[in-house]
Amino acid sequence: MADSTIKKVDGTHSPKEGAEKFLASGSNVAMRMWEDEQPNQDKPAVSRPYETVGYVIKGKAELHSEGQMVTLQPGDSYVVPKDAKHTYKILETFTAVEATSPPAQVHGRGE
Repeated sequence: MADSTIKKVDGTHSPKEGAEKFLASGSNVAMRMWEDEQPNQDKPAVSRPYETVGYVIKGKAELHSEGQMVTLQPGDSYVVPKDAKHTYKILETFTAVEATSPPAQVHGRGE
């Protein structure tokens, strides 16, 4: 029988690492929020073993990936493919919600 348990994560107790707040996570997808991330210039490019889809709530950023660049602003959604080398240049205080599949975990994500 499939698991039918509903899970709730109380936002006041969500694990947080800097501007990254970890939200609900299931067996196939996880959510997180980048909350009030401050402008920056030099975040190193990384690749991750999961696909990321995101939605911008406020602020402005550039997403650089594999020789491409897109500007992200409120109302935009985006996809970063699995294993794509990418970085974000935060231009204005930035808040976005992302979902990752398979789930990115709080610890041991392979920074």
